[in-house]
Amino acid sequence: MAIALSSPVTGGAQTGFTSPTYTVAADAALNAHSKQYAVTAVGGAGNTARVHAADDPFTVAYFRPATYRAQGAANAFGIPTSIPRNVDKIVVRKGVKPHTSLNPQPMVITIAVDRPAGCESNNPVDVRAALSLAIGALNQLSAGIGDTTVSGIL
Repeated sequence: MAIALSSPVTGGAQTGFTSPTYTVAADAALNAHSKQYAVTAVGGAGNTARVHAADDPFTVAYFRPATYRAQGAANAFGIPTSIPRNVDKIVVRKGVKPHTSLNPQPMVITIAVDRPAGCESNNPVDVRAALSLAIGALNQLSAGIGDTTVSGIL
């Protein structure tokens, strides 16, 4: 299995969270082209987030294309006339309370990998390099993204 979270997941550093961890369990997939995990426990100093419940989600899901698209037919010069796109998505849902007297409402974080069809086989090194940088940058910027999301200060 290429997409398989091992539990616990070490979270990215956040202001107020020391070594955050998330215990996950496989959850029912949303469709035949996805995998989903629910957070069943949180750990790390300062991490008092609520775990997953039916009315208070805390999940991470991975979606792949239902059908991978290929490059279009080539023209007289051997160049494809259309280049469709393949998109994978990671979606994190977390119930957040907009007010102490209200029920949790979903916060949704979507990360999409939108790439031209054919690059997977014709240029896998650069595909992996782009993903490596994106994941590394997200990890490095984790606390800053959290601070900016909460404070609005860039």
